[in-house]
Amino acid sequence: MTRFEDKVAVITGSGRGIGAACAARLAAEGAAVVVSDMNPETTEETAKKISGEGGKAIGVQCDVTERESVEKLVKAAVDEFGRLDILVCCAGIIRDNLVYKMTDEDWDGVIDTHLKGTFFCAREAQKVMVPQKYGRMIFLSSTSALGNRGQTNYSTAKAGLQGMARTLAIELGRYSITVNAIAPGFIETAMTRQTADRMGMDFEQFKQGAASTIPVQRIGQPEDIAAAVAYLTSEEAGFVSGQTLYVRGGP
Repeated sequence: MTRFEDKVAVITGSGRGIGAACAARLAAEGAAVVVSDMNPETTEETAKKISGEGGKAIGVQCDVTERESVEKLVKAAVDEFGRLDILVCCAGIIRDNLVYKMTDEDWDGVIDTHLKGTFFCAREAQKVMVPQKYGRMIFLSSTSALGNRGQTNYSTAKAGLQGMARTLAIELGRYSITVNAIAPGFIETAMTRQTADRMGMDFEQFKQGAASTIPVQRIGQPEDIAAAVAYLTSEEAGFVSGQTLYVRGGP
């Protein structure tokens, strides 16, 4: 399949987990991808893996909380591939705690990474997308946007991303740029392992417990989210904008 042939995608937080799966899926369908992460080792490893499997990819280290770093990321994409068609914002961290234990640093770190980082990326990407009158943006929200104990910072950030997607869909639609959010449920990643560790639970038992509460009776994998990203960034989804798609194995 080559439905993304001649398209260029930047995926933040794509050194591993959901972001890496998104990069691999878009590359497998013909896109040139820019793998981006804070960790230079995982960034290069993922980019080389995609290239080794016949895809087009480069790795660019980026701290999305730093405006200059984001500017360099978008410039690297345009310098290497000549354009930017798809932005997928997966970069994120968790600093879970009950509100009375949550520090200023816990709050600032999560809000800055998810909200400010996505804003920086969207603002920089639209500078390229608007003149070419085409673009697709995806922001990774979460079911935690609906509220989750011990995640005041994370829930706030993820709910904010849904509002950002709706607003930018209104602002940028006239330039044939769609903006949507995807809200994953329980996905097996390093982040969910961190949650299990915080709760003092064995990860396998944690996954089994989660699966028992999900209607389809299994937990999600990064590839489940990558499939949703592939749809929402495709031509077929050109009339879908300002939406939040919950990918959680049930309603």
